[in-house]
Formats: sequence, structure tokens, C-alpha cells
Amino acid sequence: MEPRSRRRFPLAYVSAGVAALFSVPLLGVVLNVFREGQGNWPHLVSTVLPDYVLNSLALMFGVGAGVVIGGTGTAWLVVMCRFPGRRLFEWMLVLPLAIPAYVVAYAYTDLLQHAGPVQTLLRDLTGLGPRDYWFPNIRSTGGAILVFSAVLYPYVYLLARTAFLQQSICALEVGRTLGRSPWSAFTSIALPLARPAIVTGMALALMETLADFGTVAHFGVPTFTTGIYRTWYSMGDRVAAAQLASVLLAFVFALLVLEQWSRWRARFHETSRRWQEIDPYQLHGWRAWLATAFCAGPLVIGFVAPVGMLLWMAAIGGHDPLTARYLELTANSATLAGITAVLAVVLALFLAYVARIERSPLAASANRVASLGYAIPGSVIAVGILLHVATPDNATERHSRHTSR
Repeated sequence: MEPRSRRRFPLAYVSAGVAALFSVPLLGVVLNVFREGQGNWPHLVSTVLPDYVLNSLALMFGVGAGVVIGGTGTAWLVVMCRFPGRRLFEWMLVLPLAIPAYVVAYAYTDLLQHAGPVQTLLRDLTGLGPRDYWFPNIRSTGGAILVFSAVLYPYVYLLARTAFLQQSICALEVGRTLGRSPWSAFTSIALPLARPAIVTGMALALMETLADFGTVAHFGVPTFTTGIYRTWYSMGDRVAAAQLASVLLAFVFALLVLEQWSRWRARFHETSRRWQEIDPYQLHGWRAWLATAFCAGPLVIGFVAPVGMLLWMAAIGGHDPLTARYLELTANSATLAGITAVLAVVLALFLAYVARIERSPLAASANRVASLGYAIPGSVIAVGILLHVATPDNATERHSRHTSR
């Protein structure tokens, strides 16, 4: 009788096949890096590539600082302090994730543009003319950083909040007995313990930033995603588009290395048997209202203000949301989201199950490769898929023309 390990179906090979299927777009981009295109790559390198790199770096540094400050600060306050509105902020601070960044960008453009309600009210109150004052331009790199930070800080908030909740009050009490102030205990004890979670949340937010197209295109900020689109559709050079996508991949893999480095030798466990749940301390006076304002700021900027603007635009726009066009758009969005969610959950459960029962290097590697799908920007995946589709399509077209002659 054969051993059980030999009779069992090798599910690890199936998971490896799924991971290989996911890696096809990435391979399509990598294989086209050294191909000869239409000669546009030297032109891109000498003209627009420096702008793509500098703007991407500016977005990464700005958004990284914004999400870390907003996400970590709000997570610490709702875990460690009692102040007005704390219970509401615990769950409401994740609401900005429900709105895509480009929708928030559209809302803020209409809210803050010259003919928008903010500048119109400013002119009415002050009596100034259109050219008598300076107003910040939301359609800029700074505006993009503000939008991305306000929408993506919940990544850091969720992970940092979980990390703070898992810390024992004993460690903080030891710091207090050694003369640490609350701020010093936060910076020297709680923050280092939560560092891996914070860096992971920041890396997720930056991956979303690099993958975004709608926000940067609407704000007129040239980045790799807009460059890939223009190179493919305006210049018709798919090889140059793949080469731009490969540079964008370098940024993504740098973020992955950063995230892995943050967890290198970081093994933080609560070993004390006196572990106690954190008991938040009560804030009073101006400190309590300052904490409320600090938590309300990201929520207002990332959710309340854009949603209010969208509702106001819907109310004055005179559009009927029950027309056939809007119903079709709603049905298409719901169908696409539903099918994608089901497939993602089924494949994720399968890969996790195989990794759990097989415990082999092949199954573990398949899970790592499959998990790269979230890190790789959608524009890169689209280029990789189109490259594979375009090659046989062009070959078929050439064959048809040859036979027709």
C-alpha cells in the first residue's frame, strides 16, 4: 500500500500554476525591457523620465509622511486616551478608504476651484476681485499629496491601532516609573514596538499612490502611470510603455524591500505574565478638544468634505440617478466588483489552505508570488496583459493580409 503522502493529490503544483498565471503580466513587461521599439525610449529618458521620477519621489515622501502622522497619531489617541467623540472616531476613521482617491480629487477640484463655493464665498465676504488674492492650486503635486494622505491614512491607522492594542500597559507603566512623560513613553516605547506595523501600512499606502492614474491625471501631475498610458496610446510604442512600467516596478520592489526590512529581526512579543489591557486615560480641557480636532481633521478632509461636495453637486446637477445609463453603470460596477471579490476570496483561501497543509517550499513560494499582485500597479498589469494579447493578434493580422494577397 502506497504511503499517504504519495497518494495525496499534489495541490502545491496547482497553487504554483495559479501563481504562474498571476506572474504572466509581470513576465510580459520584463521580457520587453530589452527589445527594440520605435526609438522613443531615448527621447523619453531625455525629456519626461526625470519628471516622472521626481514627481513619484515627491509623492512618496509627502504621502508617506502624511499617512504616518495621521494614521499613527489618530491610532494612539483612540487607544490610549478618552476624549469627546473617541468611540465614534474608532470606526469612522476608516471611512476614507470607501472612496477612491480620484473621486475625492474631483470633489476637491470643484470645491476649491475659482468658480467653486469656497473662493466664491471668499470673494463675497471680502469684496476682492478675481486677481486680488492668492489661493492655493489644488491641481498640483501638493494637492495630490493632500488627497492621497487623506484617503490612504487608514492603512496605517488600522495596523497601528492593532499594534497599540496588543501592547501591555505593563511596558508603559515601567517607562512611567522611570520618569518617562506620556510623550516620551510614546516615542521611546510604544512607537518602536509598533514600527513594523506602521511601516507596513505606509508601504501599502505608497503602493496605492504609485498605482493611481485618475488622481494624478486629473491634477496634471506627470507620473509613471500617466506616462505609460500616453506612451502606449499617443505614441503607439508598447515596448517603450513596457520599459516605463519596468522602472515603475523598481519603485514598487523598493517598497517591498523597505517593508521586509522593517520586520527584519523584529520579533516583538508580550512575554510578561502580568499582561494587562490598556486602560485609556482621561484628557481634560483644551487637551481633550485638541485630540478631538486632531482625529476629526483627517476624517473631514478624507470623507466628510468630499462626500458633502458630491451630495451638493448631485442635488444641484438635476441628473436623475434612475435613468437607464446610471443603472447600467451601477450594474456593471456591481457585477465587476462582485465577480472580482468572489474570485479573489476563493483563490486566496485555496492558496492559504495549500500552504497550510503542504508546508513545502513550492507552496510557500506560490503564495509569495501570488501576493505580489496587490503590490504591482494596475497599469503595469494592464501593459503586461496587452503585450501578450497584442502579439498573437498582430501575427494573425499579418497572416490575414499575406493570405489575402
